[in-house]
Amino acid sequence: MKHWQEFMMHELKLACEKNRLGELRSFLSDILKPKDLNEIVQNQLILAVEEVCANLIIHSHNCNPDDFIKLRVTDDAHKITFEIFDSGQAFNILEYEAPDLSKVIKEKRKGGIGILLVKKIMDKIEFESKNSQNVCRLVKQLKSK
Repeated sequence: MKHWQEFMMHELKLACEKNRLGELRSFLSDILKPKDLNEIVQNQLILAVEEVCANLIIHSHNCNPDDFIKLRVTDDAHKITFEIFDSGQAFNILEYEAPDLSKVIKEKRKGGIGILLVKKIMDKIEFESKNSQNVCRLVKQLKSK
């Protein structure tokens, strides 16, 4: 007999201001705490979602508090999906070319490697842009016991 898989959905609307990232971290932490994930994985997921949101707030929306991004988190027993919606300048994470890490280290440059981390943390990344609405979808498979 098959059992219906329960899933949960959470949403957060966030003004495009850097000081709202703390609210984002709290929101994600509250969702991830009840999951059977170790603390390292929880922190990696928060870091990855925060990186994408911060990039949108800073680069696509120029920290304009009148603009908003929306985060939708859905999860079930097998995976957790983070969908980030915005209407700013489209940034296709899939077309992003990572910088040469040795150059970044040598030049003691700050920034520029966040998307590389996102790609390492998440199992799947999708990007869609349609009718001036962008969606970045980050998926992490949950290990079954």
